[in-house]
Amino acid sequence: MDDNLRQAVTDNPDGRRNRGTLFSRGSWAETSRITEVLRKETVGGVILLVAAGAALIWANSPWAPGYFALRDLEIGGEPFGLHLNLTLGAWAADGLLAIFFLVVGLELKREFVAGDLRDPSRAALPIAAAVGGMVFPALIFVLVNLNTGDGALRGWAIPTATDIAFAVAVLAVISTHLPSALRTFLLTLAVVDDLLAITVIAIFYTEDINIVALALALIPLALFTLCVQRGVQHWWLLIPLAVATWVLVHESGVHATVAGVLLGFAVPVRRSATRHGAEVPKPHRVGMAEHFEHRVRPVSAGLAIPVFAFFAAGVSLGGLSGLTNALSDPIALGIVLGLVLGKPIGILLTTRVMASVTRANLDSSLRWVDVLGMSMLAGIGFTVSLLIGDLAYGLGSDRDELVKVGVLTGSLLAALLASVLLLSRNRVYRRIHLEETTDADRDGVPDVYQSRQD
Repeated sequence: MDDNLRQAVTDNPDGRRNRGTLFSRGSWAETSRITEVLRKETVGGVILLVAAGAALIWANSPWAPGYFALRDLEIGGEPFGLHLNLTLGAWAADGLLAIFFLVVGLELKREFVAGDLRDPSRAALPIAAAVGGMVFPALIFVLVNLNTGDGALRGWAIPTATDIAFAVAVLAVISTHLPSALRTFLLTLAVVDDLLAITVIAIFYTEDINIVALALALIPLALFTLCVQRGVQHWWLLIPLAVATWVLVHESGVHATVAGVLLGFAVPVRRSATRHGAEVPKPHRVGMAEHFEHRVRPVSAGLAIPVFAFFAAGVSLGGLSGLTNALSDPIALGIVLGLVLGKPIGILLTTRVMASVTRANLDSSLRWVDVLGMSMLAGIGFTVSLLIGDLAYGLGSDRDELVKVGVLTGSLLAALLASVLLLSRNRVYRRIHLEETTDADRDGVPDVYQSRQD
């Protein structure tokens, strides 16, 4: 197999994107940007793991009552009749995760406006794979809980989400030589997955809607949109408008994280950002969306997600017997099977169907086992899965505890199984030593991203 892969790279050294090829190499600009994003998400993923681990240790220690008291501590008030008297756990889920979804909105808009995914033929694969990766886990959960009753099926969407920070952190540890197209696919799939997840939350986990508050939310959102479209970057103006949008969306009954996505979509992609009010020299210009993303992503990855994970991951396992009993419950079992089996089956099967329908071939430098490994890695569903669990069964409820056990167990199993497979594939690609990781000419752009001058 090594010889075949080495020959594939030799046969197509210029990296041209052939029509009808799945996972073909994208542009150098997009690849380098994705690499930088993955580097930042890796750091955030490590912080997330530390926060989740600390919560688990504290929640199962003799000092566990202190953890749950902190999580359930109510702060805030009801100014102007607004319902903002929330627990710290709720503030993390409703408030801090809105920052995370703001980054999702910025990333997704940039991908489809200025990234490689502006090409519909390239966008179709990760979108279809994300849909397949949501449908199959949901079906498995429903089948397992079909006879459970008492509202158990409300959790059907829990195993459908992929945690990009967690997945990228694992990928960074186990893989440095896998083709960039696969890493880009994982990131793009996870971003689309997050958008679909927030859509599911808005549609299926919104019960009572306050139409007046929702209509009022359009006012600060419109002002925010007007400002950023005109190139305004003053945080003292934009942050109050964003907070006002969040508050009114929260008051409306729609989950407040939806406000983050809407604010991200409002930021223009092609309009250049300025630096201290002055125009940036052309070689160093970045779009407004990318500029905002650079500013907000560290806050999201380094603060928002880890704090949410700290308050969401704490569950009292009750020892080995307690863990065994929890995993025997249909809700926890459905989540584990959905993440470990449903995710990879849905993504891989959808990708194969796309290849068959479009008569496209897998890029010659890849093998289907590589796609399987990435599909298994997408089974790490942590942040958004825990959020949906809170919405489905109620924060701190008995079933919410089962959700945490299922999500943590399923994510850990998915990470371990994917690691075993991808580590073996990484060794193969290390021996091949693909040109794109070693060969760069004088302008700093690897030769495989430049067309040959025949």
